[in-house]
Amino acid sequence: MSTALVTVRLFAAARAAVGQSEVDVEPGSLATIIEHLSDTYARFSAVAPRCSYLVNHLAVHEDLDHIAVHGGDIVDVLPPFAGG
Repeated sequence: MSTALVTVRLFAAARAAVGQSEVDVEPGSLATIIEHLSDTYARFSAVAPRCSYLVNHLAVHEDLDHIAVHGGDIVDVLPPFAGG
């Protein structure tokens, strides 16, 4: 039996750092997912600290270690945008 994956959608500089607009990863805490992306895509580690994160379209403002992300969830990675 396979576990459903988490869809991570990447925008702007995060997309450029990873080289694609969407990747699927194993469920876990949001911090673990970000760490996995940083380990897998070296350029992402420079962008990640400046990003905002949404889980299922809701902004995350808490400790990322305490945000559980389950299979089937969507994580959006939003770097700072100019003019904001």
